[in-house]
Amino acid sequence: MNTAAHAVRRQRHDAGERPFIVIWESTRACPLACLHCRAEAVPDRDPRELDTAAAKDLLHQVAGFGRPAPLFVITGGDPFQRPDLTELITHGREIGVRVAVSPSGTPTVTAERLRELREAGAVGLSLSLDGSTADVHDTFRGVPGVFRWTLDAWDAARALGMKVQINTTVARHNLHDLPDIVHLVAEHGAMLWSAFFLVPTGRGRQLGVLTAAETEDVLNFVYDVGLTVPAKTTEAHHFRRVALQRRVLEDAGDDHAAVLGLGSLYEELSGRAAELGLDTGARRVRRPPLDVNAGRGFVFISHTGTVHPSGFLPLGAGNVRETPLTEIYRTSELFTGLRDADRLGGRCGACEFRRVCGGSRSRAYGVTGDPYAEEPWCDYRPGSFPRRRELAALLGGEENRGRQGH
Repeated sequence: MNTAAHAVRRQRHDAGERPFIVIWESTRACPLACLHCRAEAVPDRDPRELDTAAAKDLLHQVAGFGRPAPLFVITGGDPFQRPDLTELITHGREIGVRVAVSPSGTPTVTAERLRELREAGAVGLSLSLDGSTADVHDTFRGVPGVFRWTLDAWDAARALGMKVQINTTVARHNLHDLPDIVHLVAEHGAMLWSAFFLVPTGRGRQLGVLTAAETEDVLNFVYDVGLTVPAKTTEAHHFRRVALQRRVLEDAGDDHAAVLGLGSLYEELSGRAAELGLDTGARRVRRPPLDVNAGRGFVFISHTGTVHPSGFLPLGAGNVRETPLTEIYRTSELFTGLRDADRLGGRCGACEFRRVCGGSRSRAYGVTGDPYAEEPWCDYRPGSFPRRRELAALLGGEENRGRQGH
């Protein structure tokens, strides 16, 4: 079996010492009313938000992890509601922190404003696209016109040479629309398409959840379209398990749909992708998923400075106003516990993929109240993959690469 190419990318630095990415919820103010909103955003800014001085101090704390500093993403709510946004991006650039921005799709995201962000030093932009039509997307976002504004901002950013990531919330409302969304991503161009699997927190508790079997079908669809667009998942860490399984089956020449027991949803998504030509044309090198999880390469800071393993895992480990982010990330019981795969319970604890997957700790907590519980949206039964010898060889290779720091 050819294991030369990485099936899963490891972080370049010790995930116990420094995160790969830091997300800062700069404000909860946002003009939209999205059905899934984690922040349960409101129209006005909270007076308890980190002010400009505190935000600059946070940037220095991020720089304190060492060079190269983790990627710092300013999100919300809508970060465009902060008048100091450009100033903070400039400050990040000056102290060696790469800053990306994740605005809401509103009329404020103009070409002129995007040019200001780029000139200030923003290294990228992420936008949300939750439907391939205005009807689907605008209904989900709660405001008419958001679909058009998002496409305009996307095209303007691309014209300016900015790196654009497109995020799609995967829930029952757009489950059958996913191939058409990918088609839009392929047409407009993006650095990355991220399929975010809903976590039942905030307003998202009211949305229809997927079954574990449906999730499996969608994860395999995301793997397939990775040859057409650069694709990843968010809060679906078992995508790394799928990537490993598919690599083994491809090398063996096996029918993956039959071996993995994929269902009618996968067949439907694959069929629609073929109709749209997503399975033909120029093929790209598939982007291996990165081994990052809540508290393990990922940290979230709220608008008031509280530190969490993820924006979707509302357990706090301290506040950056009182304790340095480096100390919280490296030593807090919550973060060190989440980095210990042996603490996982249920099927996750017994799974051979637990050290490269670990499941969504956010969804486990959202569904059960226990961040170490098994992943509720995973359909895999530990030890059931038929090509165990080939899998063990690949997993062994990934473990060795992890120990070598690659």
